[in-house]
Amino acid sequence: MKSLCITDVRARRLDIPMKKAFGIAGGAQELARNVLVEITLASGVRGWGEAAPLPAFNGDTQERALGAIANATPELAGADVRGFRQLGERIFDVAASGARGSPSAACALETAVFDALARANGTSLRGFFGGAEEELVTDITITTGTTDDATREAREFAAFGTLKIKVGGKADHDVELDVARVLAVHAARPDARLLLDANGGLSVRDAIHLASELRARGVVPVLFEQPVAAGDWEALAEVRSKTKLVIAIDESVTRADDVLAAHRAGAADAANVKLMKSGIGQALDIVAATRACGLQPMIGGMVEARLAMGTSACLAAGLGGFAFIDLDTPLFLSEDPFDGGYVQRGERLDLRPIDVGHGCVPRART
Repeated sequence: MKSLCITDVRARRLDIPMKKAFGIAGGAQELARNVLVEITLASGVRGWGEAAPLPAFNGDTQERALGAIANATPELAGADVRGFRQLGERIFDVAASGARGSPSAACALETAVFDALARANGTSLRGFFGGAEEELVTDITITTGTTDDATREAREFAAFGTLKIKVGGKADHDVELDVARVLAVHAARPDARLLLDANGGLSVRDAIHLASELRARGVVPVLFEQPVAAGDWEALAEVRSKTKLVIAIDESVTRADDVLAAHRAGAADAANVKLMKSGIGQALDIVAATRACGLQPMIGGMVEARLAMGTSACLAAGLGGFAFIDLDTPLFLSEDPFDGGYVQRGERLDLRPIDVGHGCVPRART
């Protein structure tokens, strides 16, 4: 059916102001410098994708994403979106590989393909992925900062039962600040489940020290995400063994083979699936590998608006059974550039309003 073939691909900058800087171990982002992708099928149906590069996470940038999209656009000309898996692999080969590759760009293009196909078929992406669940309950992130910041945010986020605390930092980072911040959050919200996320920003010694100091004070996080840098399974396994905490891999997993390696090394209990680092097709394989290895699937994202975050929500709700949901970054943006999509009420993401695709369409620019 030629009506399902791609006839046009466009991309533009999507700069979104933030309410406050989103700080992780590798640095802080004060403006979401994202990219909006739009593809058109021969039938006139359009699909949209969002790239959300996060330099502090993996060095990906808006400029790199725009360049990668331009390089990959010829691969999409005339392509039939029904071949979404093969098309997704081609997109990642061209857009995400090499020194100037951009995983977020590849994800945006692949998202637009899935969105266009779902819209053409009159189905939501949640239904496309299985339709297992209608609603998700997300945590919310307490970003890097002072102890006072952590206390204030813990109280402000009273509607959320799970708080994810960013810890770790550069080489001169003081782990005692992490201890103090986590204890402050616990004091302000003793009812909340606590997750820790170091984004690879701790040494083995500091990660073990942090867990030990918290345990000694009666605070045991339900998850410790990427405590040490990616690339060292033995280090992760040591932290897992000595802290006795549930360890999730994030920066360490971009494809299904990484889950298998982590499992063989005894390095993880959970895997954080992020479309911005893996794309949709590879994310499906990562979830399958995670479950096959007996690990717990987690869904997360970069600093994304509701289009990208909603796509991840559709995948998680469609497949069902995700142990940890970390889909909160639209709450840190001071503007919403999209209409439609999921509806958020406190910690709950309601996906039932989505009729087709991920449900989002760009708002008209003034």
